[in-house]
Amino acid sequence: MSFSSTLFSHNIRFTTNQLFNPNPKLHNLNNRRSLTVSAIGTDTLDGTTLAVIGGSSVAALAAAISLSDPEKRRQLQAEEVGGGDKEVVRDYFTNDGFQRWKKIYGTTDDVNKVQLDIRIGHAKTVESVMKMLTDEGSLKGVSVCDAGCGTGLLSIPLAKEGAVVSASDISASMVSEAQKQAKEALEGKDGVQIPKFEVSDLESLNGKHDTVVCLDVLIHYPQSKADGMIAHLASLAENRLILSFAPKTFYYDLLKRIGELFPGPSKATRAYLHSEADIERALQKVGWKIRKRGLTTTQFYFSRIVEAVRA
Repeated sequence: MSFSSTLFSHNIRFTTNQLFNPNPKLHNLNNRRSLTVSAIGTDTLDGTTLAVIGGSSVAALAAAISLSDPEKRRQLQAEEVGGGDKEVVRDYFTNDGFQRWKKIYGTTDDVNKVQLDIRIGHAKTVESVMKMLTDEGSLKGVSVCDAGCGTGLLSIPLAKEGAVVSASDISASMVSEAQKQAKEALEGKDGVQIPKFEVSDLESLNGKHDTVVCLDVLIHYPQSKADGMIAHLASLAENRLILSFAPKTFYYDLLKRIGELFPGPSKATRAYLHSEADIERALQKVGWKIRKRGLTTTQFYFSRIVEAVRA
Protein backbone atom coordinates (compact mmCIF):
# COMPACT_ATOMS: atom_id res chain seq x y z
CA MET A 1 0.00 0.00 0.00
CA SER A 2 1.17 3.47 -0.69
CA PHE A 3 0.23 7.06 -1.18
CA SER A 4 0.57 9.92 -3.60
CA SER A 5 1.70 13.34 -2.52
CA THR A 6 0.29 15.00 -5.59
CA LEU A 7 0.26 18.71 -6.36
CA PHE A 8 -2.71 19.85 -8.41
CA SER A 9 -3.42 23.16 -10.09
CA HIS A 10 -5.28 24.85 -12.90
CA ASN A 11 -2.25 26.57 -14.45
CA ILE A 12 -2.22 29.05 -11.61
CA ARG A 13 0.79 31.17 -10.81
CA PHE A 14 1.35 32.46 -7.30
CA THR A 15 4.23 33.52 -5.11
CA THR A 16 5.59 31.84 -2.02
CA ASN A 17 5.02 35.08 -0.13
CA GLN A 18 1.34 34.85 -1.01
CA LEU A 19 1.29 31.34 0.39
CA PHE A 20 2.77 32.24 3.74
CA ASN A 21 1.64 35.84 4.25
CA PRO A 22 -1.89 37.08 3.60
CA ASN A 23 -0.56 40.56 2.88
CA PRO A 24 2.12 40.33 0.16
CA LYS A 25 2.56 44.12 0.21
CA LEU A 26 4.59 43.73 3.39
CA HIS A 27 7.34 42.12 1.36
CA ASN A 28 9.74 43.52 -1.18
CA LEU A 29 8.29 42.57 -4.55
CA ASN A 30 11.75 42.09 -5.96
CA ASN A 31 12.43 39.31 -3.45
CA ARG A 32 9.41 37.19 -4.32
CA ARG A 33 9.98 33.72 -5.66
CA SER A 34 7.34 32.45 -8.08
CA LEU A 35 5.94 28.95 -8.32
CA THR A 36 4.02 27.62 -11.29
CA VAL A 37 2.30 24.25 -11.29
CA SER A 38 1.05 22.74 -14.55
CA ALA A 39 -2.53 21.61 -14.91
CA ILE A 40 -3.18 17.94 -14.20
CA GLY A 41 -6.31 16.01 -15.04
CA THR A 42 -8.72 15.33 -12.20
CA ASP A 43 -8.31 11.59 -12.70
CA THR A 44 -5.05 11.90 -10.76
CA LEU A 45 -6.85 12.87 -7.58
CA ASP A 46 -7.75 10.60 -4.69
CA GLY A 47 -7.95 10.91 -0.93
CA THR A 48 -4.20 11.13 -0.46
CA THR A 49 -3.87 13.73 -3.18
CA LEU A 50 -2.61 17.18 -2.22
CA ALA A 51 -3.90 20.13 -4.19
CA VAL A 52 -2.53 23.58 -4.83
CA ILE A 53 -4.98 26.26 -5.90
CA GLY A 54 -4.38 29.94 -6.38
CA GLY A 55 -6.02 33.18 -5.36
CA SER A 56 -5.20 36.71 -4.41
CA SER A 57 -4.05 35.69 -0.94
CA VAL A 58 -3.94 32.97 1.69
CA ALA A 59 -7.09 34.56 3.10
CA ALA A 60 -8.95 33.51 -0.03
CA LEU A 61 -7.64 29.96 0.33
CA ALA A 62 -8.59 29.86 3.99
CA ALA A 63 -12.10 31.02 3.15
CA ALA A 64 -12.48 28.29 0.55
CA ILE A 65 -11.18 25.66 2.94
CA SER A 66 -13.57 26.81 5.66
CA LEU A 67 -16.52 26.20 3.32
CA SER A 68 -15.56 22.60 2.70
CA ASP A 69 -16.40 19.71 4.99
CA PRO A 70 -14.00 16.85 4.19
CA GLU A 71 -14.53 15.35 7.63
CA LYS A 72 -18.25 14.99 7.02
CA ARG A 73 -17.57 13.39 3.64
CA ARG A 74 -15.20 10.87 5.22
CA GLN A 75 -17.64 10.15 8.03
CA LEU A 76 -20.32 9.24 5.51
CA GLN A 77 -17.81 7.11 3.61
CA ALA A 78 -16.82 5.27 6.78
CA GLU A 79 -20.47 4.64 7.65
CA GLU A 80 -21.04 3.22 4.17
CA VAL A 81 -18.35 0.57 4.59
CA GLY A 82 -19.24 -0.05 8.23
CA GLY A 83 -16.18 1.22 10.08
CA GLY A 84 -13.45 3.82 10.43
CA ASP A 85 -10.19 4.64 8.67
CA LYS A 86 -9.03 1.02 8.49
CA GLU A 87 -12.23 -0.21 6.87
CA VAL A 88 -12.17 2.67 4.38
CA VAL A 89 -8.57 1.85 3.44
CA ARG A 90 -9.41 -1.85 3.01
CA ASP A 91 -12.44 -1.07 0.85
CA TYR A 92 -10.62 1.49 -1.30
CA PHE A 93 -7.51 -0.56 -2.06
CA THR A 94 -9.52 -3.72 -2.65
CA ASN A 95 -12.03 -2.07 -4.96
CA ASP A 96 -11.98 1.43 -6.48
CA GLY A 97 -8.34 2.23 -5.81
CA PHE A 98 -6.81 -1.09 -6.76
CA GLN A 99 -6.70 -0.68 -10.55
CA ARG A 100 -5.41 2.86 -10.22
CA TRP A 101 -2.54 1.90 -7.94
CA LYS A 102 -1.80 -1.30 -9.82
CA LYS A 103 -1.22 0.89 -12.88
CA ILE A 104 0.94 3.36 -10.96
CA TYR A 105 3.05 0.57 -9.44
CA GLY A 106 3.33 -1.25 -12.76
CA THR A 107 5.39 -0.72 -15.90
CA THR A 108 2.69 0.31 -18.37
CA ASP A 109 3.08 3.54 -20.31
CA ASP A 110 -0.59 4.30 -19.70
CA VAL A 111 0.11 6.78 -16.89
CA ASN A 112 0.00 10.54 -16.76
CA LYS A 113 2.77 12.86 -15.58
CA VAL A 114 1.74 12.75 -11.93
CA GLN A 115 1.32 8.99 -11.81
CA LEU A 116 4.70 8.46 -13.46
CA ASP A 117 6.32 10.79 -10.95
CA ILE A 118 4.72 8.92 -8.05
CA ARG A 119 5.97 5.63 -9.54
CA ILE A 120 9.49 7.04 -9.71
CA GLY A 121 9.29 8.43 -6.18
CA HIS A 122 8.11 5.17 -4.67
CA ALA A 123 10.82 3.27 -6.56
CA LYS A 124 13.40 5.63 -5.05
CA THR A 125 12.02 4.91 -1.58
CA VAL A 126 12.33 1.15 -2.17
CA GLU A 127 15.87 1.68 -3.48
CA SER A 128 16.82 3.69 -0.37
CA VAL A 129 15.39 1.03 1.94
CA MET A 130 17.22 -1.75 0.11
CA LYS A 131 20.46 0.19 0.52
CA MET A 132 19.82 0.63 4.25
CA LEU A 133 19.31 -3.11 4.56
CA THR A 134 22.20 -4.31 2.41
CA ASP A 135 24.66 -1.84 3.94
CA GLU A 136 24.57 -4.08 7.00
CA GLY A 137 25.66 -7.13 4.99
CA SER A 138 24.06 -9.96 3.08
CA LEU A 139 20.33 -10.54 3.45
CA LYS A 140 20.63 -14.25 2.71
CA GLY A 141 18.54 -16.12 5.24
CA VAL A 142 17.48 -12.93 7.06
CA SER A 143 13.79 -12.91 7.97
CA VAL A 144 11.99 -9.74 6.88
CA CYS A 145 8.39 -8.71 7.42
CA ASP A 146 7.05 -6.41 4.68
CA ALA A 147 4.02 -4.90 6.39
CA GLY A 148 1.74 -3.23 3.85
CA CYS A 149 3.40 -4.83 0.85
CA GLY A 150 1.13 -3.47 -1.88
CA THR A 151 1.96 -5.21 -5.15
CA GLY A 152 5.28 -6.56 -3.84
CA LEU A 153 7.67 -3.84 -5.00
CA LEU A 154 9.83 -4.30 -1.89
CA SER A 155 9.14 -7.99 -1.22
CA ILE A 156 10.44 -9.11 -4.60
CA PRO A 157 13.89 -7.43 -4.43
CA LEU A 158 14.22 -8.60 -0.82
CA ALA A 159 13.65 -12.18 -1.95
CA LYS A 160 16.14 -11.74 -4.80
CA GLU A 161 18.75 -10.84 -2.16
CA GLY A 162 18.05 -14.11 -0.37
CA ALA A 163 15.82 -12.79 2.44
CA VAL A 164 13.03 -14.92 3.87
CA VAL A 165 10.09 -12.60 3.36
CA SER A 166 6.71 -12.55 5.08
CA ALA A 167 4.53 -9.98 3.32
CA SER A 168 1.05 -8.73 4.07
CA ASP A 169 -1.46 -6.13 3.00
CA ILE A 170 -4.91 -5.13 4.17
CA SER A 171 -6.16 -5.44 0.57
CA ALA A 172 -6.85 -8.91 -0.83
CA SER A 173 -6.55 -7.47 -4.34
CA MET A 174 -3.07 -6.13 -3.60
CA VAL A 175 -1.95 -9.43 -2.10
CA SER A 176 -3.22 -11.37 -5.11
CA GLU A 177 -1.33 -9.07 -7.47
CA ALA A 178 1.83 -9.29 -5.33
CA GLN A 179 1.68 -13.10 -5.43
CA LYS A 180 1.33 -13.00 -9.21
CA GLN A 181 4.22 -10.56 -9.65
CA ALA A 182 6.47 -12.53 -7.28
CA LYS A 183 5.79 -15.81 -9.03
CA GLU A 184 6.63 -14.30 -12.42
CA ALA A 185 9.82 -12.66 -11.16
CA LEU A 186 11.17 -15.33 -8.81
CA GLU A 187 9.93 -18.79 -9.73
CA GLY A 188 12.75 -21.13 -10.73
CA LYS A 189 15.58 -18.91 -9.51
CA ASP A 190 18.20 -20.78 -7.51
CA GLY A 191 18.53 -19.79 -3.87
CA VAL A 192 15.43 -17.61 -3.97
CA GLN A 193 12.42 -18.27 -1.80
CA ILE A 194 9.12 -16.78 -2.96
CA PRO A 195 7.68 -14.53 -0.23
CA LYS A 196 4.84 -15.79 1.91
CA PHE A 197 1.90 -13.44 1.35
CA GLU A 198 -1.16 -12.98 3.52
CA VAL A 199 -4.10 -10.61 3.83
CA SER A 200 -3.82 -8.82 7.17
CA ASP A 201 -4.00 -5.42 8.79
CA LEU A 202 -0.98 -4.21 10.76
CA GLU A 203 -2.55 -4.86 14.15
CA SER A 204 -3.13 -8.55 13.39
CA LEU A 205 0.44 -9.39 12.35
CA ASN A 206 2.33 -11.76 14.62
CA GLY A 207 5.57 -13.70 14.81
CA LYS A 208 9.18 -12.57 15.08
CA HIS A 209 11.42 -11.27 12.32
CA ASP A 210 14.94 -9.97 12.17
CA THR A 211 13.67 -6.88 10.34
CA VAL A 212 10.24 -5.28 9.94
CA VAL A 213 9.58 -2.75 7.17
CA CYS A 214 6.44 -0.66 6.79
CA LEU A 215 6.45 1.73 3.84
CA ASP A 216 3.89 4.44 3.09
CA VAL A 217 1.17 2.99 5.31
CA LEU A 218 1.13 5.35 8.28
CA ILE A 219 -0.38 8.07 6.08
CA HIS A 220 -3.70 6.28 6.47
CA TYR A 221 -3.78 6.57 10.27
CA PRO A 222 -3.76 9.47 12.78
CA GLN A 223 -0.85 9.76 15.21
CA SER A 224 -2.91 8.36 18.08
CA LYS A 225 -3.33 5.09 16.18
CA ALA A 226 0.09 5.25 14.56
CA ASP A 227 1.72 5.15 18.01
CA GLY A 228 0.10 1.79 18.74
CA MET A 229 0.96 0.43 15.30
CA ILE A 230 4.59 1.45 15.66
CA ALA A 231 4.72 -0.23 19.06
CA HIS A 232 3.21 -3.40 17.62
CA LEU A 233 5.58 -3.48 14.64
CA ALA A 234 8.52 -2.95 16.98
CA SER A 235 7.38 -5.95 19.04
CA LEU A 236 7.70 -8.11 15.90
CA ALA A 237 11.26 -6.99 15.10
CA GLU A 238 14.36 -8.49 16.64
CA ASN A 239 16.92 -6.04 15.24
CA ARG A 240 15.62 -3.42 12.82
CA LEU A 241 12.45 -1.48 12.09
CA ILE A 242 12.17 0.70 8.99
CA LEU A 243 9.26 3.10 8.55
CA SER A 244 8.34 5.64 5.93
CA PHE A 245 5.73 8.36 6.35
CA ALA A 246 4.56 11.64 4.89
CA PRO A 247 6.36 14.35 6.92
CA LYS A 248 4.25 16.94 8.68
CA THR A 249 5.54 20.42 7.93
CA PHE A 250 3.72 23.74 7.70
CA TYR A 251 3.99 23.69 3.91
CA TYR A 252 2.84 20.11 3.39
CA ASP A 253 0.05 20.51 5.92
CA LEU A 254 -1.25 23.55 4.05
CA LEU A 255 -1.20 21.65 0.75
CA LYS A 256 -3.04 18.72 2.35
CA ARG A 257 -5.76 21.01 3.69
CA ILE A 258 -6.23 22.61 0.31
CA GLY A 259 -6.21 19.17 -1.31
CA GLU A 260 -9.18 18.12 0.80
CA LEU A 261 -11.28 20.43 -1.37
CA PHE A 262 -10.75 17.93 -4.23
CA PRO A 263 -11.87 14.42 -3.20
CA GLY A 264 -11.43 13.12 -6.73
CA PRO A 265 -13.71 10.93 -8.86
CA SER A 266 -13.32 7.83 -6.70
CA LYS A 267 -13.79 7.20 -3.01
CA ALA A 268 -10.91 8.63 -1.04
CA THR A 269 -8.84 7.55 1.91
CA ARG A 270 -7.84 10.11 4.49
CA ALA A 271 -4.25 11.36 4.46
CA TYR A 272 -2.44 11.93 7.76
CA LEU A 273 0.92 13.66 7.97
CA HIS A 274 3.30 12.83 10.82
CA SER A 275 6.09 14.86 12.33
CA GLU A 276 9.42 13.12 12.67
CA ALA A 277 9.47 14.13 16.33
CA ASP A 278 6.21 12.26 16.94
CA ILE A 279 7.50 9.15 15.16
CA GLU A 280 10.73 9.30 17.15
CA ARG A 281 8.81 9.74 20.40
CA ALA A 282 6.64 6.69 19.60
CA LEU A 283 9.77 4.63 19.00
CA GLN A 284 11.44 5.82 22.19
CA LYS A 285 8.40 4.80 24.23
CA VAL A 286 9.00 1.17 23.29
CA GLY A 287 12.78 1.26 23.67
CA TRP A 288 13.88 1.98 20.10
CA LYS A 289 15.99 4.78 18.63
CA ILE A 290 16.46 6.14 15.12
CA ARG A 291 19.82 5.24 13.63
CA LYS A 292 19.44 6.30 10.00
CA ARG A 293 17.24 8.82 8.24
CA GLY A 294 16.38 9.39 4.61
CA LEU A 295 14.05 11.47 2.48
CA THR A 296 12.60 10.77 -0.95
CA THR A 297 11.24 13.73 -2.88
CA THR A 298 10.12 14.13 -6.46
CA GLN A 299 7.79 16.74 -7.87
CA PHE A 300 4.67 14.96 -6.65
CA TYR A 301 5.91 12.49 -4.03
CA PHE A 302 7.58 12.87 -0.66
CA SER A 303 8.41 10.32 1.99
CA ARG A 304 10.56 10.41 5.13
CA ILE A 305 12.37 7.16 5.93
CA VAL A 306 13.75 6.16 9.34
CA GLU A 307 15.64 3.05 10.37
CA ALA A 308 15.32 2.25 14.09
CA VAL A 309 17.19 -0.18 16.32
CA ARG A 310 16.84 -1.13 19.96
CA ALA A 311 18.13 1.60 22.26
